[in-house]
Amino acid sequence: MTQGRFVSFEGIEGCGKTTQIGLLSEYLKQRSIPHLITREPGGTAVGEGIRKILLHSETLHLTAASELLLFYASRSQNILEKIKPALERKEMVICDRFYHASMAYQGFGRGIPLDFIHKLTDLVCDGFRPEVTMLLDIDPEVGLARARARNHTRIEDEGRFEKENLEFYTRVREGYLELASQDERIQLIYADRPVEAVHQHILTLLGLL
Repeated sequence: MTQGRFVSFEGIEGCGKTTQIGLLSEYLKQRSIPHLITREPGGTAVGEGIRKILLHSETLHLTAASELLLFYASRSQNILEKIKPALERKEMVICDRFYHASMAYQGFGRGIPLDFIHKLTDLVCDGFRPEVTMLLDIDPEVGLARARARNHTRIEDEGRFEKENLEFYTRVREGYLELASQDERIQLIYADRPVEAVHQHILTLLGLL
């Protein structure tokens, strides 16, 4: 069966993923292109429960291993319940983070060996890999300031990762850039440009213009 397209968005906090996913979705709606938006952690009932644990600012003393495995538990459910069925319906799947996030955050950021994360990815994701990953790159200091300001206006408490220091986000960003240098499916996008310019770049990369 011919499947739909699978696109993921990656980047550190405050890079503009949510904004760009929203703009892409609106563009697709205007052209009656069927698509599904999902997120990690989250996307399913189980995933959203895991999201509350992982992102709540009062979740303390979570080990790096526990964090990694919770992300993959959410990912497993997301693939089964959301991603696979949508691709089989020949829809475009837009996922806010996928396995590259685990490599950047828990691998480069937390120090978990990448070879272990690769094995976990093979087990959980099986053959499901994004056709293309949009990596929105931004200076960690700028992104973190944006993210912390944004959290003051959120209804839900999702500020746990924003409590991390600048050194952590520098490692995560450098990890993302290293991954991009090794994987041609990862498209590096400079996210410090005007929002519309970034949007047009994404549409071009997806062949939608």
